[in-house]
Amino acid sequence: MPIRKYVVVPPMEGMLEDLREISANLWFSWNPEAVELFVHLDEVLWEQANHNPQQVLIGLSSSRLNEIRADEGYRSYAEKVRQRLRTYMKRQKPYEYRLDQPVDFTTAYFSLEFGITECLPIYSGGLGVLAGDHLKSASDLNLPLVGVGLMYEEGYFHQRLTHDGWQQEVYPPIEMDTLPVERQIDASGNPILVHVDLAGEPLAIRIFKATVGRVPLYLLDTDMPENPPHLRKVTARLYGGDLEMRIRQEMILGIGGRRALRALGIEPSVYHLNEGHAAFTLIEGIRHFVEEKGLSLEEATEVVTSQSVLTIHTPVPAGVDVFPRHLMEPYFRNFIQDMGMDFDYFMGLGKTNPKNLAEGFCMPVLGLKLTSRTNGVSKLHAQVARKMWREVWRRAEVADVPIVPVTNGVHIPSYISRDLAKLYDRYLGPGWNEDPDNEKIWTRAIQIPDVELWRTHERSRSRLVHFARSRLARQLQNRGASPQEIDRAKAVLDPEALTVCFARRFATYKRANLLFKDPQRLAAILDDAQRPVQVLFAGKAHPADDLGKELIRSIVEMIKEEPFRGRIVFLEDYDLRVARHMVQGADVWLNTPRRPLEACGTSGMKAAANGALNLSILDGWWDEGYLGDNGWAIGSGEEYQDTAYQDEIESRALYDLLEESVKPIFFERGVDDLPRNWTRMMKRCIRTVCPVFNSHRMVSDYVETCYVPSAQNFRQLQADEYKVLRDIVAWKKSLRADWTKLAVLDLEVKGGKEAVQGKEVEIVATLNTAGHSPDELTVEVVHGPLDLWENFKVRYITSLSPVNSSPEPGAPVDFSGLIHLEQTGLYGYEVRVTPYHPNLSFSHRFYYVHRG
Repeated sequence: MPIRKYVVVPPMEGMLEDLREISANLWFSWNPEAVELFVHLDEVLWEQANHNPQQVLIGLSSSRLNEIRADEGYRSYAEKVRQRLRTYMKRQKPYEYRLDQPVDFTTAYFSLEFGITECLPIYSGGLGVLAGDHLKSASDLNLPLVGVGLMYEEGYFHQRLTHDGWQQEVYPPIEMDTLPVERQIDASGNPILVHVDLAGEPLAIRIFKATVGRVPLYLLDTDMPENPPHLRKVTARLYGGDLEMRIRQEMILGIGGRRALRALGIEPSVYHLNEGHAAFTLIEGIRHFVEEKGLSLEEATEVVTSQSVLTIHTPVPAGVDVFPRHLMEPYFRNFIQDMGMDFDYFMGLGKTNPKNLAEGFCMPVLGLKLTSRTNGVSKLHAQVARKMWREVWRRAEVADVPIVPVTNGVHIPSYISRDLAKLYDRYLGPGWNEDPDNEKIWTRAIQIPDVELWRTHERSRSRLVHFARSRLARQLQNRGASPQEIDRAKAVLDPEALTVCFARRFATYKRANLLFKDPQRLAAILDDAQRPVQVLFAGKAHPADDLGKELIRSIVEMIKEEPFRGRIVFLEDYDLRVARHMVQGADVWLNTPRRPLEACGTSGMKAAANGALNLSILDGWWDEGYLGDNGWAIGSGEEYQDTAYQDEIESRALYDLLEESVKPIFFERGVDDLPRNWTRMMKRCIRTVCPVFNSHRMVSDYVETCYVPSAQNFRQLQADEYKVLRDIVAWKKSLRADWTKLAVLDLEVKGGKEAVQGKEVEIVATLNTAGHSPDELTVEVVHGPLDLWENFKVRYITSLSPVNSSPEPGAPVDFSGLIHLEQTGLYGYEVRVTPYHPNLSFSHRFYYVHRG
């Protein structure tokens, strides 16, 4: 029998009770005053505990506890921080979502990972950190939102590099009982459990809750004695195991997560899936409405679709989860048949071509088909995603595929330095962090004195150098390096050198080695006594990505020798702690992805909020954020077929920028030793990036474009005991049956011979509506100037209205409208007909299209 455990804590009366209250809410992680409380207790213990305040409290010595109890100033400060937390939690100002009639848009946000703080290691990179920022902003904005994820007991791997630079993955055990999470129990004190069947094996799942400010995050765990040993470890590791482990984890997240919310008495109006990983929650929703609400399969599908939203991230097919039929069958055949769904029909929901037996079950495709709204994570990524997933909407033009952009943002208070936060308090106003998407606030950045901004940044750079030295020394010590090597590590880098940082996942398309394309030219840039430059790298490769690991190995090997030794450093085990030091201390944030493969990327936003200047390919968010004077663009947004040629051209452009622009501006100093042109660019960067690329703006966009419309539609479908729902289901059946009969009979341009730029001409389209009312159709003319290949240079869309809204049954119907002639030259036009219903999901409009 295993040893039973419990945690012994120090007496928590008085001020220590205040500390425990603060440590139980992850609000502490984005409030510097709270962090300072725990650092002051024991700075060494704080670092050893990976910034876990509860472990710090447990680990304090008796003598230190007595000192703290006797420290009147500390007691007063702890009470002040606790009062701030309580005030924050009690403030009930609702989010102002500009509705004539309020609607409950309580949202469940599902994600396979959440990056909130380093002591809760249930994240691997950008996807998880974005999800964490989403919860933080939802908390700050007082939104009705809950998070759902998995409780990984071993988390994501720790990175250790061998002496030759090869990445090794280490999974040290995490002490679950000292994490800032709590088990969810019922009124009798028993754990609240939900169950999911995994290929005939019942699995019990317990629920933990992490409190993220005002937002609860529910985390599911399978490590329970009643589960078979091989299933207890299903939630042990993030992105660990094979394809079967992945389908199990995604069933627990999607099916178990939805059941967990019901067990907790939470009934969201909206379900937001952060990537396709959680798409099985849609199938569980259909089962729930069929078996527990008595709806038909078609009705249940419609209602689940109405309340569901999908965010997709990956811009390449290789990055999505696809499960073969032989793996899906044992896990889902009984589940599907019990709710009356044909298994082949179910498999078709995960395919772009349901008739293709060889095609696997794709999770994003399932999400695309069963959600009402889908978004990409930048404007450029939305364009890429429309091309990538066009086959789901085969009748639609690429430009009409209903995937819209909601560009990512970052939770700025979580990443800026304490010194810079104080500077913002002084010059932007103390409320800047509560309203970071207010453009007027950031215009005040110009008022920050150059000397104060520069000295504040210099302190952050010095802290980064100190951090890098100590971390590098520890890396070498762990590898068994000689005392001489460790001593040299303690003197690497220069606190006053131009510091370039590159930190992200090591995937080949991110091209971490582009900087090394011409080693001699790079050496000349770095080895300059009068204008020194240094580079810091950090990042992990996926455990199964040997090409990414080889990238790390090649860089580590190269920087061991002169002239790079001491000027280029690779920091192991990239996590939120390393990221904060780097984005706060960097002068230049380097990003070199192969356009257009960077869906968004958010690390550069964090760096910009700290005044670092981005030097990046025009990809992801930087394609929107670059304005010509707030950083640098490598290239002009070109895309290449020949990748070797692309690397050659863009590496030269990178070196040119470093030599001819970045270095001269950084080292151009006046008599006061201030780089005034550089600080001018810093302020321009802060002013233009921060009000747009922050997570408050991002979450507000989701509320207004996704959450509220989905909640309204979900509520309307339930009206009159689901009468509206049954009406739209019947309408869809009729529409499908009649769509092939509908036809564009004629299209006429009146006054076309006198078409003059700036004038208008009338378009009349005559349709056979197949017996449907004109109000059931959206008729538009797509028009614009044509190129030599008869493609639209620019597309304009004008709606046409029925000339007679009540025609004789079976009679053709004329639709008419005026188009404005914007440009001269060859002009093209075509009519487009799509179905219309007030409750038709946005994503489903272009399933049926007629052109003429």
